[in-house]
Parts: sequence; C-alpha cells; structure tokens
Amino acid sequence: MEVIARDGTWTFDGEVLRIVPGRDRGVHKLRKALGELVVPLEAVAGVAFEPGRKGGRLRLRLRAASDPFSQAVAGGLSDSAADPYRLSVDGGRTGVAEYFVDEVRNAMLLEQVPDGPCDRYLMPGPPVPVSASAGDGTASFDGERVRLEFNWMANSKKEEAGPQLFELAEIAGVEWAPQSGMGYGCLRFRLKKGDSRLTAEEDPQCLAWGIQKEGGLTALVAAAVVAHLPHPAAPPIEIEAPSPEPAQAETPGEDHDTLLRRLRELGALHKEGILNDEEFATAKQALLRRF
Repeated sequence: MEVIARDGTWTFDGEVLRIVPGRDRGVHKLRKALGELVVPLEAVAGVAFEPGRKGGRLRLRLRAASDPFSQAVAGGLSDSAADPYRLSVDGGRTGVAEYFVDEVRNAMLLEQVPDGPCDRYLMPGPPVPVSASAGDGTASFDGERVRLEFNWMANSKKEEAGPQLFELAEIAGVEWAPQSGMGYGCLRFRLKKGDSRLTAEEDPQCLAWGIQKEGGLTALVAAAVVAHLPHPAAPPIEIEAPSPEPAQAETPGEDHDTLLRRLRELGALHKEGILNDEEFATAKQALLRRF
C-alpha cells in the first residue's frame, strides 16, 4: 500500500510503515535530513486522514516514548511542514489516503497493538556523529559526548564560559523548543550535577536562537542524545547504601579489599553526578568506619 505526494511517500506492508521525504525544493530541510523513517506497526498509536479544501493530510500518531525524535521535540514543531509524521495529499489521492488509513488500522486491530507508552525505543535516533548550528552557536554529538561552541552572537556569559564538553554520563536530559513570538528557541542540556537557572541566552549549557523557527537541524542533535540516554521507562539506578554496622571480619584481607573497591565505586558515582556531595560524604564516612 503506497501514498505518493509532493512532500514524500508513505508505504505500508502490513508490518512496517516507511516514510520517505520528497526531493522537491519545497520539502522542509529537517525532513530531508531525517531521511527515510521505518516505523514498526507496534510503534503506531493511531493514523488519520484529515480532509481539506484541496485534498487533505495524513497524520500518524506514535505511541509515547517509542521514537527518540518525537520524544525530543515533544510536539514542539511549530511548522507542520517540518513534521515527518504529516503528509499533505492532493485532491486526486484522497481515496488512496483513506484506504491507507483503513489498512493500517485493520493491521493494528489484528496485531492488538497496545495504545500505552513503550518501555523501550522502537526506532533508532539519528545516526552519529551529528552537528547543527543555530543562533549563538553549534552543537555536536559523537555518541559519547556533546560539544557546544559559541559564536559572535553569544551572550557575554557564554563567551566567558567558552566551549562546553559534556560526557553522556553527565547528562540528565535534553530540552528542545522552537522559537515562538518574542521568545527564543533553545537546545538545552540538563546535567546531573544541577540545572542552570540562567536564561537560554545566558546559559552555557544551551544554544539559543531568535529567528529560525525550528533552529535549523538542532532537533536532530537533541534526538540523537535522547536515543543514547536511558529510556524514560527505565528503572532508576538504585544505589545500595553501605551498612553503618561494622563488617564481621571472617577474612580480614578480603574485607579490606572489598571496602577499597566500594570506595572507588563511590568516587565514580560522585564524579558522574549520581551522588551529590552530601550523599557522597555520608556514604564515604560510613565505609571508613568499617576499616
């Protein structure tokens, strides 16, 4: 089953839905940069055809937390032309579009696709390395670390801070928002060691733009980082608190080595930001009392 339009082509084979962007100059550059998207049926929450005066529009709705790109932009694509999950259909193709919707819906019923959120990403994020420039700088991600470099448009606070490098283990989350009204669009990286309370223009953990609606291709960087972070449904990392009671020293040498190893582990957790200063100090003191 296939729907061909100027914006691109949607095909469905009963198991996956393939979205291929059009090559026309009018196709949004974000859709072109995303390239072909392969959406498994189990990632689909719904599909609809919305009639219009000169045709209509196909709209695909994905299950929550199934796609890193959708997770990153969080419905914030203000320009519908940038949304890869919408397809404008000419008047002569409306019948095909309606039949396409019926085929996908019937397959969802047969496969009993759940409508709740996913417990893992069913689609990969954009390939890495990936880089994008917008407003006051450039963001790049190589799969392990994020780098922000600021240009001449950057606020003095960002100039003073200089280029920023964040290891993936340091990042707690990603925020992406398009430019709207008189406000700024931004790509912000929230760190485990603490969130900045600065504005997007001043925050060195953030790119900001005031003209480009979608911030160029910054949404691709956001999606790539989101794809490499733990899934929202992943259970939180549980840190076993060291017991304050002294260990029973049946084998003193082994106990000593174990305590040293635990100290090194605590140091690593503190360095990664999983333990804050107070938690680290408390756990360290409890371990030291066991020597």
